[in-house]
Amino acid sequence: MKPLPRPTRTSARKRPPPGPPGPRRRPQQARARHTARALREAFVRVLVERGYAGVTVREVTLVAGTALGSFYDYYASMDDLARVSLHLRSKALLLALRGAAGRHAGMPLAQIVVAVVDAMLARHRERPREWAAHYLLERHFSSLEAYLEMYERFVDAWAEAIGAATDWPAHQPPREAARVAQAILYGLFANQHLTHPDGPDNAALRRMASEAIGAYLHAARR
Repeated sequence: MKPLPRPTRTSARKRPPPGPPGPRRRPQQARARHTARALREAFVRVLVERGYAGVTVREVTLVAGTALGSFYDYYASMDDLARVSLHLRSKALLLALRGAAGRHAGMPLAQIVVAVVDAMLARHRERPREWAAHYLLERHFSSLEAYLEMYERFVDAWAEAIGAATDWPAHQPPREAARVAQAILYGLFANQHLTHPDGPDNAALRRMASEAIGAYLHAARR
């Protein structure tokens, strides 16, 4: 990763009155969408290098290549940008889970589980330090309500995946099993990236996650 440019002067983080999370300007046009995305990507880059306490609006806009004043066109505050970044990165994982499960619908549970784990590894593999920063930041900026809402969406995706397996009993609701499967998946990926920020042993993580989820689902069938 290239070193970050040094700001011309130190700037205290500005904190305007809190507003609702999410971009303040709806980025409908291509240029606006590009600016909003550039700010998010710059935020993550600075976060990895400096930690959240070291992130300033000035440095984020410098790295993003945008005007300092444009920041507040899209985000109410640095905390707002952090929450939006967390939400969108979690959403990307959710879409990866759904995609893998959908492509393997109608297959045995073991194959679906491995496909989901591989999809998660593919999302994490190239930038493990960003995911380590994500999981750490999540503990500070995700409200309980927001966390539970996103968590239930992952449980929904798992329930659909499990229910579509050829060897899951048709009479057995899959939601309880889905909740445990997500707890195992999230716990292992968060732990391994927090404890190995430069990248966990992906082969070991694949084995642990696949075997743990697979063994539980096998035992849960009745």
